[in-house]
Amino acid sequence: MTGAAGGIFGGLGEAGPSEPTCSRAGCRAVATAAVNWRNPKIHGPERVKVWLACDEHTEFLREYLRARDFPVLVGPVGHVPDAGAVTA
Repeated sequence: MTGAAGGIFGGLGEAGPSEPTCSRAGCRAVATAAVNWRNPKIHGPERVKVWLACDEHTEFLREYLRARDFPVLVGPVGHVPDAGAVTA
């Protein structure tokens, strides 16, 4: 266990990276794409999640979600798709 400020998470409350990083497990590369997706079995079109991806992992994350029949829309980091744009 770390100090009181960090708790078991060891960095909670501390400044994060200065640039957005890839969401792929174990990857710390700078994110270049926003992978917008949703699970239509439990959420309507207004509920969209975003994973960030580096160049190397963008296609991997897109295919991971498509294999589960989740609607996916990939754009640049910071781009927010129009409401309802991430559809089946």
